[in-house]
Amino acid sequence: MILFGAKGRGDEELMFEESQIKMKPTFCVFITMNPGYAGRSELPDNLKALFRPVAMMVPDYSLIGQIRLYSFGYTKAVILAKKMVTTFKLSSEQLSSQDHYDYGMRAVTSVINAAGLLKRADPDMNEDQLLLRALRDVNVPKFLKDDLPLFENIISDLFPGVSKPNIDYGALLSEIKKSAVTKNLQPVQPFIDKIIQLYDTIQVRHGLMIVGPTGGGKTQNYKTLAHAMT
Repeated sequence: MILFGAKGRGDEELMFEESQIKMKPTFCVFITMNPGYAGRSELPDNLKALFRPVAMMVPDYSLIGQIRLYSFGYTKAVILAKKMVTTFKLSSEQLSSQDHYDYGMRAVTSVINAAGLLKRADPDMNEDQLLLRALRDVNVPKFLKDDLPLFENIISDLFPGVSKPNIDYGALLSEIKKSAVTKNLQPVQPFIDKIIQLYDTIQVRHGLMIVGPTGGGKTQNYKTLAHAMT
């Protein structure tokens, strides 16, 4: 209120919380609200009254997916975008409800970015296989073990007859095993799988968290990956 009042009067300076500050005439405040999103809440009425609301429409995920996939060189972008959106829709309906599950635009963007990286790395591979791998790489690491079979059933229905592509991680796998032994850890397959999932997630996410029970191997997961990659 103090800042808006000073702007309305055209003041060049004002005292704000015991500090003399210069008032820029271009000063303004914008708030982006997602009240239906996990962890978000509505603004209180007395604060909401100070702002002019602007309504936004729900984005067309399928159309956004088509355009982005076309930009990455996909020729079957229309069909693949619909399959991707349907995968998220069915997952939100059939899988358990967890705080860290996300089926919104952020998740769609991550899948598209992953699909783009895969297309660039292997432009001649079957496009259904590329998107299938992107969906797995982005989603499988965050799902609980009870939800994994449900997710596998969803994508097998949407991608019938499409086999899971073989992934070549080069020297990374052998280095992970060496790093695990160096740290006196057993390089069992579930542990290596989780390290690879972390690696895949890092490729398409700007920020992430490793969650799990105490003693579940979270710290050793990222430390082993860091050691292997250096």
